[in-house]
Amino acid sequence: MTLTHHEHTPSEEHPFSEIVRILGKGKKGSRSLTQDEAHRAMKMILAGEVLPIQLGAFLMLMRVKEETAEELAGFVQASREFFHFQNSVHVDLDWSSYAGKRRHLPWFLLAALLLVENGVTIFMHGAEGHSPDRIYAQNVLRHLGINPATSIAEAQQQLQTERFSYLSLEHFCPKLHEIIELRPILGLRSPVHTLVRLLNPFDALYSIQGIFHPSYRAVHQHAAALLNQPHMAVLKGEGGETERNPDVECLVQSVHDGELSDENWGALFTHRHVKSENLDPQQLALLWRGEFDDEFAQATIIGTVAVALKLLGKAETKEAAHELATHFWLNRNREKYGSL
Repeated sequence: MTLTHHEHTPSEEHPFSEIVRILGKGKKGSRSLTQDEAHRAMKMILAGEVLPIQLGAFLMLMRVKEETAEELAGFVQASREFFHFQNSVHVDLDWSSYAGKRRHLPWFLLAALLLVENGVTIFMHGAEGHSPDRIYAQNVLRHLGINPATSIAEAQQQLQTERFSYLSLEHFCPKLHEIIELRPILGLRSPVHTLVRLLNPFDALYSIQGIFHPSYRAVHQHAAALLNQPHMAVLKGEGGETERNPDVECLVQSVHDGELSDENWGALFTHRHVKSENLDPQQLALLWRGEFDDEFAQATIIGTVAVALKLLGKAETKEAAHELATHFWLNRNREKYGSL
């Protein structure tokens, strides 16, 4: 990782040392960063003004204490200042995909594409490969005949023509991508894994996020409110992705114009499904085309779409959202998706 830094004499304190000190000054002396301090810290990191040893200390101190909503909001604000592009497209729904799947296939991709088929423009962003035992969205899209974008310009073009685009973090905020790639070196996830989910590069009015640890749900919800995100929903997704697990009750925590709300969505099955023995990405296209049947996958897609429809204001109740999602699925264009 190539992070440059300013030269300092041995007696001169590095500007970033104040941030490390706030976080690391013992059990009684340390505290969380304010939103302004978090903003300043992330600006220095992204500008390459931090030594690698300071970055490592910062990431692990943050990991031990876990991020507050104020810190997350500050980090996101700073990161958004490093986007070097003009937004020329309208996006309805921002969809983050950073966790990867291990137990089940990424059925959420079909949920997103079902929404796209029914008029919703979706920008999906993520990062792949930082955990070797997981399947990432970028690699699976090719099995559906979809090319991930490789630049902001290409993403904008795809959004205008296809209503859907997936773009890896490395193509719109490479510094954050570098830090995510440190996971195998540090052995732990870092606050970057959390903040990237909130980036919303195209300023979509609606955003949806999945998390793995339930405690992060409320942090995302409050951070979205601090960032003045008009409409946002976060759920404990299967494997940490934005995907409703139909086997269990799902708590969705939302923000709508500054108002915070929580809503429970019931399990869609009375029994638990066993983990798939063989995760074959080709099954996504086969399921869409009606050449393969899987009740868990189908319920995952319909259930995830229902949550999104409720968030988007396209259905007033959970029941109406589920009914509309089911209608979309049963009436999908089955000829659409196949391998590249």
